[in-house]
Amino acid sequence: MRITLHVWRQKNAKEAGSFVRYDVPDVSEHMSFLEMLDVVNEGLIAKGQDPIAFDHDCREGICGMCGFMINGAAHGPLRGTTVCQLHMRKFSDGDELWLEPWRAKAFPVLRDLAVDRSALDRIIAAGGFISVPTGSAPEANALPVPKEKAELSMDAAACIGCGACVAACPNASASLFTAAKVTHLGLLPQGQPERSRRAIAMVAAMNENGFGHCTNLAECEAACPKAISIETIARMNRDFFAASFSSRD
Repeated sequence: MRITLHVWRQKNAKEAGSFVRYDVPDVSEHMSFLEMLDVVNEGLIAKGQDPIAFDHDCREGICGMCGFMINGAAHGPLRGTTVCQLHMRKFSDGDELWLEPWRAKAFPVLRDLAVDRSALDRIIAAGGFISVPTGSAPEANALPVPKEKAELSMDAAACIGCGACVAACPNASASLFTAAKVTHLGLLPQGQPERSRRAIAMVAAMNENGFGHCTNLAECEAACPKAISIETIARMNRDFFAASFSSRD
């Protein structure tokens, strides 16, 4: 099938960008979306032109590196799917696709579809580590965890830090990402010693790095490739407010 791409091309964060049209013939329905872009880039390189820059690594929906807007939707039209897991069979012959990077103040464009998401790393770094006594590894059942909390914790831990929640949010909020990281450890016994400090520090880092505020539009949940629930945001807010009041004592 033939696909027409309108790709955002931008050399860096300081220079203006624009959409450039590419006609892509003979697209196989078995290609992944990134494999299709690889073919486009091979053609551009053969012509002596700059290839389209986009982030990718594992191409298995695990690393969180890939991600851009496809026709205005983060990661494309399928729910619970990263760009690297999206296949061309989900599109039709003659489709026109508009590709652009995540749009957020905290995600400056590096080049074309690639953005700097190091602000998310700074939020994680602000959370610090859990207290782990030195010595031999503890017995697996020494700290019993209720099944419900274990499952909720693992659901939150599924976050891959791709930034789709930020890109989909009209406020460019990182609340779902931050809440997933806060919830992951906040529900487990190992995360209790630093629970209050972690919530305050990570929310502060989120605000300091230029992300917007959450207004409960739930676009983040819809765009998240791991289907993380906005209930994690409610848990983060409870931890944050409880920690804020207790710190005043």
